[in-house]
Amino acid sequence: MCLGIPGEVMEVREEDGVRFGKVRFGGVARDVCLECVPDVAVGEFVLVHVGFALSRIDAAEAARTYAVLLELAGADEGLS
Repeated sequence: MCLGIPGEVMEVREEDGVRFGKVRFGGVARDVCLECVPDVAVGEFVLVHVGFALSRIDAAEAARTYAVLLELAGADEGLS
């Protein structure tokens, strides 16, 4: 099973012919390869797995996914 995390594209650039971007996940920004979503723009949301943006998603879907991830993190506390 793989886990895709939604993030907001903050910057788009090209390095050696490959599209990269700075993507924000909550309060943390990371470099992400954007080659699989070549027409994504700053301000849009992408689903990221191991440093690669796999697809574009809308802001509402990103918010729903964050809510589920937060819920899962809280559920883990009850297992201790």
